[in-house]
Formats: sequence, structure tokens, C-alpha cells
Amino acid sequence: MTSLPRRTALGLCLALVVRAGFAAAPAPAPYYPPAQSWAHKSPAELGMDPARLAEAVAFAQSHETTRERDFSDQQAAFGTPLGSLPTKRAATNGVVIYKGYVVAEFGDTQFVDPTYSVAKSMLSTVAGVALRDGRIGTLDEPVAKRVNDGGYASEHNAPITWKHHLQQESEWEGSLWGKNANFIGHEAFGAGERKPRTFQQPGTFYEYNDVRINRFALSLLRVFGKPVPEVFEQEVMNPIGASNTWKWVPYHNSYVELNGKQVASVSGGTRWGGGMWINSWDMARFGYLWLRGGAWNGKQILPPTYVKAALTPSEHGPDYGYLWWLNTKGKNLPGLPSNAFAALGAGSNDIVISPDHDLVIVWRWHAGNPAEFAKRVIAAIR
Repeated sequence: MTSLPRRTALGLCLALVVRAGFAAAPAPAPYYPPAQSWAHKSPAELGMDPARLAEAVAFAQSHETTRERDFSDQQAAFGTPLGSLPTKRAATNGVVIYKGYVVAEFGDTQFVDPTYSVAKSMLSTVAGVALRDGRIGTLDEPVAKRVNDGGYASEHNAPITWKHHLQQESEWEGSLWGKNANFIGHEAFGAGERKPRTFQQPGTFYEYNDVRINRFALSLLRVFGKPVPEVFEQEVMNPIGASNTWKWVPYHNSYVELNGKQVASVSGGTRWGGGMWINSWDMARFGYLWLRGGAWNGKQILPPTYVKAALTPSEHGPDYGYLWWLNTKGKNLPGLPSNAFAALGAGSNDIVISPDHDLVIVWRWHAGNPAEFAKRVIAAIR
């Protein structure tokens, strides 16, 4: 019998092993940080180029925002405030999470600051919890089916659905907490004032509009029967091990009666003061929850179908999901993968997530597009 060449015999043996069902070892389970601590690994341990990562961090540190440290430019930018603001902010700071581990941090990452419209992505998360728990039947049902406080009583507002709010296509008409949804008036809206226009039918027109988002937040309060910050704390932040330093600050006048008590309704940003005040580590945990598809250490906090839908572009938005900025067209986060997404807040206060790179980046109080920092971090991944 003719013997096979040694290289051919080895190949046949390997083929037989594969056919016999011996698969490669499964990938290790993702690391989840315990409460209020987070494991660090050196860039080299995770196959990153330390020098290039250091260059990326140096870039981030050198690009601080021009926003005033004492928030004295707030009213000129956004109009008459409704809520409080801190007396000072931190300098630019950030955290880089790669494969679940901290590989870089800079600045005062413990400083609790307003994070502006990152709160919108947090409201999206609360809506996912509402859907999970049956507080909302489907996102396509009219909000008026479950919320009967007069906010959706008009013929124009009655068809507005939860999805319309989540995609900023509600065209909700009215006033809330002293601000009108038309955004007309320099005193009320500062540099953000708009020109008059005709409202469109709900679901047919995108407009980034904080009054409507605040209406959405109030509607979430109604369906839960308790303040949104309580839901966020109990159902999201406690399970992911966040600190107890964050706070969702209401406006001075954003209180409603609930079960005979006055409770606060919160905003989806800090345009008029208040809003989500939080440190960079808790922002990173929140971003890591979304990187992991709404799961945390064996617990599915958000339905996977909701996460998928939330990261799908709306029909009319500028590459926008359920209060998340997307990159399917490569324009919002230039140079990053098409499935990258971000929570973006004025200032800038941002969370950038790249599933392709197993990466979460928090960068706060910076100038320029957050993709510029993210691209440099990705360049350090070998």
C-alpha cells in the first residue's frame, strides 16, 4: 500500500477532526465590570499599539470645547433657562473601553456634569423597558391610548405614536413647561430659535425638538406611574452597577400631580437647565450596555428586538434611530464603520460605540466630531 505524503496525511486528519464535530473553543464570555469598579488592562495586553493609543489620547486632550467653564454662555445659546445649572464644568475628559476593559482614561472622569442630549438616548432606554414590561403595547400604538392628560387630545396630536416620538417625527403641537414646540422667539430659544413653518402630519417630518422630547418624557412618566429617574435607576443603572452620583434634574416648574403627590417630570437634555448630570464612568457603563445589545452579565435588560429597531435608521431622519445617532451613511461619524452609533450631547458630551471594534468611547467637553478621536483609537488596534 502506497503511503501518503506526511503533509497530506496531516490535512486528512484535520479534516476528519472537523467532520467529527470537534469545533474550535468558544470565545470567552464578555467581561462585565462589577459595581463601581472597572478592570484595567494595558493596551499591549489586548493587542493595541500603546504609542498610537497615547497619540489618540493626546489628540483628545488638546481639543477642548470653547464652551464657557461657568456656563455663562448657556442663555445666549439656548434661551431663558427653566432649571438649574452647575457653577462650573470639568475640563475635557474621557474613557476608552476596549473588549470590556479600560485601556485609557484622561481628565477628571469622576466629575458630575450635565451631559445634555445624551439624556435622549437614556429616554430611549426607558422606553425599551416600558415595552419589555408591557407598559407600552407596541411602538406603533398612539400614545393617547395609554396617556390621557390632554396632551394628545387635539386632532393633530391624537395619531402620534411612541415610535414617532422616538424618531423625533411626532410633530407634537403645543407648549410644555413654558416652551412652545414651534421654537419661535429669541428670548425663549436663544440662538436655537426657528422660523415659522407649517406643522406636518405626525410621522412624516423629522425635527430635533426638545419640547417634544420633554412631552415624550412626561408620557413615559404616565405609563410607569412613577418618575422616569426612578425607573432608570431601578431597571437600568442599578443592574449595570452605576454609581449613586448621577442625578436627573427637573426644571423648576416641571411637576405634575400623580396619585395625590407632586412629582417631577424630567427633560431629554440640558438646553434649558436641569437634565442628566453624570460622570464619565457611568456614561461608559450605559454605552457598554448598548454595545452588548441591551444585556448585562446574563440579564437581558432591553429586548434584543428593541435594540435592533433602535439602531435602524428612520425614514425621514438624518441617519437617526430611536434617539440614537447612526452612521449607516457614513456621515455622522466619518471614517467609522456603518454600524457605529452614538449618543451626542451639546458641549460636546458624547458616547461613541463601534461594535466592529468592541469599543466604547466617552469624550466630554471637546471640540469637533467625536469620530476624530475614535478613528485614532481604532488605528491603535492591531
